[in-house]
Amino acid sequence: MQNNKFPSSSPRGNFKVLPPKPAGPLKVFGIKMFARISFYPTLLYNVVMARVSARRWYDRIDQNVILGALPFRGMGDSLKKKETVRGIISMNENYELWLFSHNKSGWARNGIKFLQLPTRDIFEAPCQSKLRQGVEFINDIRSHELGATVYVHCKAGRTRSATLVACYLMQKNNWSPAEAVNHMYSCRPHILLGPKQKYAIQRYYDELQNPSSSTQDKPQSTRQSITTSS
Repeated sequence: MQNNKFPSSSPRGNFKVLPPKPAGPLKVFGIKMFARISFYPTLLYNVVMARVSARRWYDRIDQNVILGALPFRGMGDSLKKKETVRGIISMNENYELWLFSHNKSGWARNGIKFLQLPTRDIFEAPCQSKLRQGVEFINDIRSHELGATVYVHCKAGRTRSATLVACYLMQKNNWSPAEAVNHMYSCRPHILLGPKQKYAIQRYYDELQNPSSSTQDKPQSTRQSITTSS
């Protein structure tokens, strides 16, 4: 089993993550095609796993955030009434929302605000500007209503959306990447973060610690290895 945790026993600032290597054009094309071809089979797999295993479709991370899989159109009323969902952040690309979920206008009919931060599935992480937008959206929703919840999702609620939720937790609680990821793991044990996602989380953490040295979204080829918390 893959260990998705950061080393929790290491002191803050001692966990080193190397920047991921940039993909060439052929690899990028292959990733795009694989993500599209695998979308519906893997979505079906997620549905089956939610029925036959201990996996839940979504899990509450704290009083204001739920991390979950693709919310189907029929879930709107339940999410709003049962979970006090007032906002939804989708990390999905457009083709992932067409058949089974809502776009902005669809969620608006349920009285739910919507933010789409499209990020390619499988092998990519949200860029820093999207992570900042997502955290700002969550903070805006929770500042307007006591107990208001934001449902953050991708296809499975394991990777793209988990990357954003980790950044929110670090900013809200002044946590290290290790603390944020391990908290998510305790709430939703099947989250899956690879090197690109961990690197994005730790870049966000570095900018929180030293905003004046923000690298924004420079090409990966110009980045240097960094030392972050754990």
